[in-house]
Amino acid sequence: MARTRVRITPLLALSFSAALLLTATGCGGESATSSSSSDADAAGKGTGPVVVATTSWEGAFAKAAGAEDVKVIVPESVQHAPDYDPKPSDLAAVADADFVLYAPFEPYAEKFKEAAGGDAELVEVNLDNDADKAKAEVTRLGKMFGTEDTAAEWITSFDTEYGKLQKDLKSAWPDGKAPTVVAQVFSAWSAKLAGAEVVGTYGPEAVTAEQLSDLSKKKPQLVLDNVHMTTGTVLPDSGARQVGIVNYPDKGMDLLTVYKNAATTLQEAMNAS
Repeated sequence: MARTRVRITPLLALSFSAALLLTATGCGGESATSSSSSDADAAGKGTGPVVVATTSWEGAFAKAAGAEDVKVIVPESVQHAPDYDPKPSDLAAVADADFVLYAPFEPYAEKFKEAAGGDAELVEVNLDNDADKAKAEVTRLGKMFGTEDTAAEWITSFDTEYGKLQKDLKSAWPDGKAPTVVAQVFSAWSAKLAGAEVVGTYGPEAVTAEQLSDLSKKKPQLVLDNVHMTTGTVLPDSGARQVGIVNYPDKGMDLLTVYKNAATTLQEAMNAS
């Protein structure tokens, strides 16, 4: 159940805003806040914790774990979330939260920590769509939120759907054999979903000439690229089909949709091989 929250005073909010304007860096983007529980709030039924997530990825984990009132700071339109330039208005949402979810690689995490004050609980989220790691994170968050039953129900549903996706992808293997792939490190989870054989990985740094040569020699059928950190064609002239894998959910914050979309993309790529 949500804890009693203390709102920051206008003077303190102004101080936070001034500090943010002086120190925030990045490519910028229009601030956006979304909630998954507007209907419940309108009916006076929102009784769970108020969760503020830096991105839709953290927000999707929170929703899967059972949180209903989830607000997202970084707009969906920002392709590379760590590049976002936080706005002073973002601080107000953070200061009003019971839980603030963030990832350690996000450069603005420290500013959100300051804005959260002493009332909100700061939660570092392991953003990894590997099925086992994702389920472990949903379980952990469910315990924090007091929504263990909802989290457990989501995991049961996830296991069922994940198994179906794996079965469908296996039926699409070229010539009935697991495809060989090279994967960007943050897209390797999709190789596991497809049952593919990973013959090499790259990133998050740009691929060097030596790596390019080594990976090309592996003769992969597919390159599983991370669309959020893409640098263009990874293995040109290798004959490998490059597949863009999306890690972040859309504004609906449905984590399962990420797996469904990846499965569709992978199946199309394998059918075209």
